[in-house]
Amino acid sequence: MFPSQVMYDKYSGRSRRFAFVTMKTVEDANAAIEKLNGTEVGGREIKVNVTEKPLQTVDLSLLQAEDSKFIDSPHKVYVGNLANTVTNDTLRKFFSEKGKVIGAKVSRVPGTSKSTGFGFVSFSSDEDVEAAILSFNDALLEGQRIRVNKA
Repeated sequence: MFPSQVMYDKYSGRSRRFAFVTMKTVEDANAAIEKLNGTEVGGREIKVNVTEKPLQTVDLSLLQAEDSKFIDSPHKVYVGNLANTVTNDTLRKFFSEKGKVIGAKVSRVPGTSKSTGFGFVSFSSDEDVEAAILSFNDALLEGQRIRVNKA
């Protein structure tokens, strides 16, 4: 087994509650899955599986270009429990109903297009942030109840 990498949220610094471990062989990876999947670590049941294949270079560069367009702001909300189908555009349009959105970003598993289930929306004012929290916390977005709070 090679070193593991616990993933942290770059905004809050908190663990995103997953990690990557690179195994030397496919057999080692399969043995780790068989032995550890469903066991408990720190009181939580863990899921151990093989990650998605990385995106092709072209696709990855498109995603990075899209993410680089995200305009950050001190007036920002965290949006959790996102459906896998939610995109940056979906977030922007949804939250635009209650305020001036200047940036929206769905977080992805590094090197893939897979959503991590959370994102951020930045606004032009604190009033828009408060309106978004009041209007959209526990609202349905693409079939899932989302969590919205100040980032």
